[in-house]
Amino acid sequence: MKKWNFILFFIFLYGTIQAQELNCTINLNSDQIQGSNKSVFNTLKKSITEFVNNRKWTELTYANDERIECTMNIIVKKFEADVFTCEIQIQSRRPIFNSTYYSTLFNFKDMDFTFTYKEFDQLELNNNNITSNLTGVLAFYAYIVIGYDMDSYSRLGGTPFFQTAESIVNAAQGSNMGSGWKAFDSNKNRYALINNLLDEAFKKYRSYFYEYHRLGLDVMTENSANGRWQIADGLPVLKEANRARPSAIVISSFLDAKNDELINIFTKATSKEKADAIQILSDINPAQTSRYEQILKTN
Repeated sequence: MKKWNFILFFIFLYGTIQAQELNCTINLNSDQIQGSNKSVFNTLKKSITEFVNNRKWTELTYANDERIECTMNIIVKKFEADVFTCEIQIQSRRPIFNSTYYSTLFNFKDMDFTFTYKEFDQLELNNNNITSNLTGVLAFYAYIVIGYDMDSYSRLGGTPFFQTAESIVNAAQGSNMGSGWKAFDSNKNRYALINNLLDEAFKKYRSYFYEYHRLGLDVMTENSANGRWQIADGLPVLKEANRARPSAIVISSFLDAKNDELINIFTKATSKEKADAIQILSDINPAQTSRYEQILKTN
C-alpha cells in the first residue's frame, strides 16, 4: 500500500510540474470551402491543438488547474494548392478570486492569417528563425495570451512574454512571412499590437490592467463597492492612453474584451460613478455610446 501511495504521489507531482501553460480550444471552420473531403482540415485542427497545448512555452511551473483558458477560432476563407487563407480570433480568460466567474482578458481578430500546410506536416518552431507562418502566428498569440494573463496577476508581469512575441515579429519580418508582421501593413495587426504593449506610452494602461483585475475584480466578492471604485478610479488612464495614441489597437482590444463586463459593473454603481464611466468610455469609443448608456439602467 505504501508503495502504491508513493507511485500515485509521484504521478501527481510529475503531472503538476509538467503541465503546460495553455488549455486552448481550437475551432476550425471550413464551411466556406467546397468539396466533401474534410480530411486535411481535421488533421490541421488536431495538429494545431497538439502544437498549442502540448508545447512548453515558458520555464514557469503550472498545475493542471492553473492552465490558461483560451480559444482560437479559425475560419478558412480559401484553400488552394496547400495554401490556407484564414482569419483567426483569439480569446483568453481567467477566473476571478472566490467566484465562479471568468473575466475575458484578451479578444482579438486577426484577418491576415495565410499559411502553407500539407496534410500530416509536422508543426515545428524556432522563435529566432520563423520558417512557417502557421507556427509563427500560433506562437505569437501563445505568448500574447500568457503575457496578458501574467499582467493581470502582477504589475507588468507579462513583459518577458511580450518581448518574446516581439522577437517572433522581428524574425517573421526577416523571413518575409507576409502580411500582418510589418509596421505599415495595418494599424490593427500583430506588429501594431506588440508595439503598443511594449510602448512606454501604454505602461500606465498595463498597470491599470493589473489593478482592474487584482485590486478590482478579485475583491468584488468581499467588497463590491471597493472593487468597483478601483476599476472606476483607473478609467481615466484609458482615456489618457487613447489620446496619446488615438485608435490604438491595445485600447480597442481591451474594450472588445471588457465592454459587457464594464456595463454590468457600473449598472450597480453610484450616480457619479455611472456618469463618469459613460463619459470616459464614450470619449474613447463614441460609436458605442448608446451601448454604454445601458449603465444608467437600474439593477
